[in-house]
This record gives sequence, C-alpha cells and structure tokens, in this order.
Amino acid sequence: MRPLPVADPGHPDIRSASRYLLWLAGRMARPLSAAAFLGLLWLGSQALVPVVIREAVDEGLVPGDMNTVWLWSAVLLGLGVVQAVSGMLRRRLSMHNALSAGFRTVQLVVGHADRLGAGLERRVDDGELVSVGTSDMTTIGNAFDVVGRAFGAVVSTILVAAVLLDQSPSLGLLLIVVLPAIILTMGYTLRPLHRRQSAYRDLQGELTSRLTDVVTGLRVLRGVGGETSFARSYRERSQRVRAAGSEVAGAEALIRAAQVLLPGLLVGTVTWIGARAALNGTVTPGELVAFYAYAAFLVEPLAIFTDTADRFARAHVAARRVIAVLALPTTSPDAGGGSTPVPAGAHDLVDEHTGLVVPAGSFLVVVAPPAEGVRLADRLGGYSGDSGCSGGSVRYAGLPLRELRTEQVRRHVLVVDNRPRLFRGSLRDNLDPHGAAGDDEVLAALRVAAAEDIVESLPEGLDTAVTADGSRFSGGQRQRLVLARAVLADPDVLVVVDPTSAVDAHTEDRVGRRLRAARADRTTVLVSSSSLLLERAERVAFVHDGAVVATGSHRDLMAADPRYRLAVQRETGEDPAGGASPSAPSAPTARRSAE
Repeated sequence: MRPLPVADPGHPDIRSASRYLLWLAGRMARPLSAAAFLGLLWLGSQALVPVVIREAVDEGLVPGDMNTVWLWSAVLLGLGVVQAVSGMLRRRLSMHNALSAGFRTVQLVVGHADRLGAGLERRVDDGELVSVGTSDMTTIGNAFDVVGRAFGAVVSTILVAAVLLDQSPSLGLLLIVVLPAIILTMGYTLRPLHRRQSAYRDLQGELTSRLTDVVTGLRVLRGVGGETSFARSYRERSQRVRAAGSEVAGAEALIRAAQVLLPGLLVGTVTWIGARAALNGTVTPGELVAFYAYAAFLVEPLAIFTDTADRFARAHVAARRVIAVLALPTTSPDAGGGSTPVPAGAHDLVDEHTGLVVPAGSFLVVVAPPAEGVRLADRLGGYSGDSGCSGGSVRYAGLPLRELRTEQVRRHVLVVDNRPRLFRGSLRDNLDPHGAAGDDEVLAALRVAAAEDIVESLPEGLDTAVTADGSRFSGGQRQRLVLARAVLADPDVLVVVDPTSAVDAHTEDRVGRRLRAARADRTTVLVSSSSLLLERAERVAFVHDGAVVATGSHRDLMAADPRYRLAVQRETGEDPAGGASPSAPSAPTARRSAE
C-alpha cells in the first residue's frame, strides 16, 4: 500500500464519520471499483444460471434434443468458471481493500498522535487509542470488504427483477414491492443495534483504559495493597461491558433471524405462485424451475444487503471514534506555533496564571498540590493552557510562548513529568536518542542522577537492551535514568516534576546536590515537596489555591508560613514538632516501598 499523505484533521471531508468513510472510499477508488466489477461478474454469473437452466429444459429436455442440452450445459460450465475465477479475485481484492482502509485509519491516527506529542496522553485515554488500533480499524476495514459483493448484489437483483417481469409480470411486481420492504425492515432492525454498539464501544474503551492503568501501576498497587480494590472495580466494569455485549448480541440475533425468515418467506411465495402458474399452464416446466432458482438465488443478495447495512453501521460507530481523535488540535493554547524565533541567551520564565517568576539561571523548587504542579509544568513547557482562567499565558524573554516557534520552544524548555518512561532499544539510545553524546558525557549525566550504579550492575552496560516501558528496572531506577536523559539534553530551562519520589533519602540527597552543581547558570525548576530538595533550592515558590503566595528559602518559609509547613509535612509524614507521624510512614520508608 502506498504511504498515506498527512491529513489535515480539520479537512471538511473528514469532519464527520460519514464523510470520513467517503473520504476513505475516495482514496481507494480504483481497488473499490475493481472489486465492484468482480462482484458484478461473481453474482451476475449466478443470476444467469436460472436462465440457462430454463433454456436447457424447455429447448432441450422437453423436445428431446440432446445437442441443445449439451450446448446449454457448456454455457452453464462457462458461467461456473466465471463465477469461480471472479469470486476468487474479488475475495482477494476485497481483503486488500479491508486492510487498506484499516491501516490507512491507523496511519492517520498514529500520525496525528505523533503531532499531538506530549499532550496526547492528557487528552486521549490509552485504551481509546488501543481500541482504534485494534477493533476500530478492523470494523472500518470490514465495511470496505463488503463493497464488491454489495454492488454485485444490487445489479444482479435488478437483472433478476427484469427477467421475472418479462416472464411473469405478477412475480416481477411482487419482487419489486417485496424486496424494498424487506430491506426497509432489516434497516429498522439495525437501528437498536447501532445504538447498542455505540454504548458497547464506549464501555469497551473505558475498560481497556482501566486495564492499561492497572497493568502499568501493578507494582504500586501491590506496594499499597490495592489489588483487591482495583480487582473489584475492574470486575464491576467488566460486567457492565458484558451486559452491553449481550444487548448487542441480542440485536444481532434478531437480525440474523430476519435474514433467514424474510428471504425464506419470499422463496416460499415465489415457488407457490410459480407452481400455481405451472398447473394453470401459463408457464413452462423450464420457467417453473427458473422461478424456484431465482427465489433461492435472491436469498444471497438479501443477506448481502443486510450484512452491508450492519457493517456500515458498525463502521460509522468506529469512524466517530477516529474522528474524535483526529479532531484534537495539534497545538496547545500556549505553544501556538508562532513565527517569532526564541531569543538567544538565558531569560526569565513567567507564568501569569500563578504569578510564578523563574529567574534566568536559578535553581527553583515549587511546592504545589500534585495536580496543580503537573499543570504548572505543562504550562511552563507550552504543552497546555488554562483557557478558563484570565491571564493564563506563559512568557519567556518577555514574549508569550504562543508567539514563539514551537520547535524552538521545545529545544529551549524541556519538561519531564512524573511518569518516567523508557523505550525499547539499547540503554544508550534511551539516554541519548540523537546519538550526539560520547560515553563520558553519558556517564557524567548518569552520575548527576545518581544512576551510575544502575549501569555498573548491567552485564552489557550502556548496550543493555531495554524492554518496552523499561520493565526490567524498578520505579526508582527508571526515575533516575529519565533524569539522566534530561540532564544530558542540557536545555536552557529544565522543568522536572517529582524527580526523586521513588528513591531513598540518601540517593535523593545526592541527586539534589549533584543536579544543582551540574545545572549551575542554567534555569532549573523542580516541582516537589521533598525537604531534601527544598534544602538545596536557591529559592522556593509556594503555590496555594492556584497562585504563588510565598517565596523564599525553605527554612524561612517553614518558620513564617503555616500553610507551607503543613504542605511539606503532609508530604514527608512529619508532625509539627518535627518528628514522624505515628499514622504515616517516613518519606524514605515510603519511597523504598515504592521502589
């Protein structure tokens, strides 16, 4: 399949599910047309079989002319060969169309996800993307698989109706009236199926997201004894999905029953009328056989019509999910893809929403509630904006981030969130994705993050293969390796959320000392409530109720601001007197259990 060009999510042709399916059809016009032609040959040759049988009976068997019988038998054989060859080619081409539509959908979604970048996971659940890449792509592909058969069914049905009108006007009129009635009835039965499929798809996406969250955090769940609670919650959600699936299955069972009953009634009616006509002498024996053959043949086109409606109803539900992802804007409110270059040199970074000012070259630690700290880090990096808040923009060098070139903002400001991630490949490639650093530089960055012992314990050192998500490393080890990667990138502004939440106190102290020394004259912002890191900060900013309410040294704030003292003590588990709270483990103990 040819590579799919990058699509604009705002393109009017793919703004809705129906238009998206039409857009896909337009991209695949040639193979779809070829499949339709082969479908016409495949079902058209079957539709002509009753005509050949009628001629063989009336012109050969009844008069006793065996030469005519042999002639029509040869024609029947030829129709069989055409049907077999065209059916084989149609099936192969239909499968190509199904795979093309599915993988084109995946290409679009993955390409758009890549353009969304770090903002993807905050706007789309992991389970939603997994469902698009598995069930939705298959569902959309199945709709395009049936196109060839559907076209052949339409044309062959028209051909049969014309032949019946010529031989028996009453049967032809019956067919013209009954077929649309059957199709409308089947369409009516699809309406509840469409609704139930949509609800089932929503629940399925939620359950998949829940499952990925549980698998990702399984070690933490075991550490805090939360397996039973999450298992109960997952079981409840799973039962809801099962119940929704049963409702979908009930609607499908009704449709399958109608697929057998309604065409069966049509076959019985046509056969009865044909038999009465034969008894009255108004039709020949060959025409009676042909009537029955036509009635039996029409079962297949009717089943194809129903299957087509069913598949496109499912595809419409899946396409709505795809459009929901493609409709996400690729630029955030802050980093808006402006044209102004980022000024060279060190500059202050200002968040007008909270009033936070990060002086150039400073080592600043921000104490904030966990959710607010993550949002602050996102704003500082230009990954999100609080559109509902006035003055929510971020300025760098006095210029709004939305006016600066996004790719330059990404090079100058690096944000590391509180979910450390490693990728499949060697450890060296994980630490230095661009291959721009030598071994000495990599090892120096590892030492800053107190991660040199991790590499020393690996038999192959930096060349050690890392599995997906870095599962061979503990949470604390992944956290330090990701911090080493950020240090090695050496950005002008480094923003890190909870860089030491999963390490012990001794390691945390080393990280604080080394990171400050390594980032001298570079701007560093840590979002953390760790006393050890706060002691190393040049300046501490305390965010309360969405705004910076106090700044200064850690010791001064502990002595002067009870709200700050309470926020730090809540994090470390200390009581106001400085001792450990009897109801909470100490910070080092909690971190060791998490690691």
